[in-house]
Amino acid sequence: MSQTGGQERFLSLLDEHRKILYKVAHSYCRNPADRADLVQEIATQLWRSFGRYDDRQRFSTWMYRVALNVAISFHRTEARRSRHLVAADDSILEIQATGAGEPDAQLRLLNECIQRLGDLDRALVLLYLDGQRHETIAEILGISETNVGTKIGRIKERIRRDLQRTAP
Repeated sequence: MSQTGGQERFLSLLDEHRKILYKVAHSYCRNPADRADLVQEIATQLWRSFGRYDDRQRFSTWMYRVALNVAISFHRTEARRSRHLVAADDSILEIQATGAGEPDAQLRLLNECIQRLGDLDRALVLLYLDGQRHETIAEILGISETNVGTKIGRIKERIRRDLQRTAP
């Protein structure tokens, strides 16, 4: 395949599965500017790795694997960097949005619970909420299907307990 043909194919596949980029970025970054940076970083890494993509595998599975690896690495780098920054009061940095687009309280609480999960568990929840089968999740994360089911059950229980503690 020619360079141009490969690029066109990549862009077509990327466009078809672009929601994956935003789901992963949203799961690992709270700040909109960081999310945009992460989306760019994932897209760049996908392009760099595209020559090694195996057509026998679903593109979305391969894309999730690359995107999650980049996101976890990005998240860890940002966490190390932020330890050296002076903490600012979030209320100073946030611009108040009008009511449109504000998630309801339960969804916000659920998102906070998910944000407290470790990198692997957060990736697992993202894939689970996206409707991926246990087999696909196992393939993407490199764990067994049994482990996927066990982890999902434990994460659900942990989130349930967290939500009960924070419920008014």
